[in-house]
Amino acid sequence: MTKPITNGTRMTKKAKNRDLRTAQKSKKDEFYTQLSVIEKELKHYKGHFKGKVVYCNCDDPRVSNFFHYFSYNFEKLGLKKLITTCYKNQEMDLFSRNDSERAIYLEYNGDKNGNFVPDAEEIGIQYLEGDGDFRSEESIELLRQADIVVTNPPFSLFREYVAQLVEHEKSFLIIGNVNAITYKEIFKLIKEDKVWLGPSIRSGDREFGVPDDYPLTAAGYRVDERGRKYIRVKGVRWFTNLDFKERHEDLILYKTYNPEEYPNYDNYDAIEVGKTKDIPADYKGAMGVPITFMDKYNPDQFEILGITDRDNNSGLKTKEYTEEDVSRPGDLNRRAAIKIGNTYKSTYARLLIRRRSS
Repeated sequence: MTKPITNGTRMTKKAKNRDLRTAQKSKKDEFYTQLSVIEKELKHYKGHFKGKVVYCNCDDPRVSNFFHYFSYNFEKLGLKKLITTCYKNQEMDLFSRNDSERAIYLEYNGDKNGNFVPDAEEIGIQYLEGDGDFRSEESIELLRQADIVVTNPPFSLFREYVAQLVEHEKSFLIIGNVNAITYKEIFKLIKEDKVWLGPSIRSGDREFGVPDDYPLTAAGYRVDERGRKYIRVKGVRWFTNLDFKERHEDLILYKTYNPEEYPNYDNYDAIEVGKTKDIPADYKGAMGVPITFMDKYNPDQFEILGITDRDNNSGLKTKEYTEEDVSRPGDLNRRAAIKIGNTYKSTYARLLIRRRSS
């Protein structure tokens, strides 16, 4: 990557999220993942790819580092085929072609001329009749050929995107926002141990490339010497159904339960644990933990019972507030609440978990 010639100022937490919210509202969330981010995650799954067809269905090969990673590591991973599709509203000038009105898909079957560098003669470039949207019948037909889908899908369409992968029973490794854990459709898969988080991103923000016409409204951006734009996005995670060994490492617990530090919820049969690292080692009952607990979740060590962010999906809810209790009961009923004297404190969304018997 080239050095920046323009940098934004240091971002506040509010500013870090502004571009992402704008993208979700306007559907302008075409983010290009950095190669270093891909490499750090993919190293945990190399054994999954031998003999497989990989499909990157939200990727312009001119700028997609997913295409770069898999094409340059094709032989090392032992891939059978690499397929990418590209939405039609991007300029299609790859390998000296220029057709901005049509979508394309590419197929790469590995090195043929001995130089181990993907080139135009080895990559099959074909035009699609439609627009290349992942929901189009042409894209779905390509999806049916795939074994594993790896990409950065539109955050604004994350529910729909994952639903399609599940419907077609595909393995996948995709990037999304950590708050997707609380989506009804995604949480159901997490609770059933059909989706989990990858190991390489646990906190902080990550830099993504964006299209030339993307509005740079937040402080955390830069433009490199070639005029390419980049923004920093907070709270991204890898979502996958591919297993990896780190997922089965126990979280080391060192704290001891006491009722003063771990109050009971007023409306759930569970205790409040404000930070994952503070989970008490000697408590056997239900606990409410932050959604970022999923970064350390070992399904052999813990059971996910539910989430406090909606209906009584855990069976642990003990109370529904009315206007006789508080002036705005809906706010409390959506979350777990701690009663302090005659007042109530609402928590953020909490996963309800319990330690498995050792």
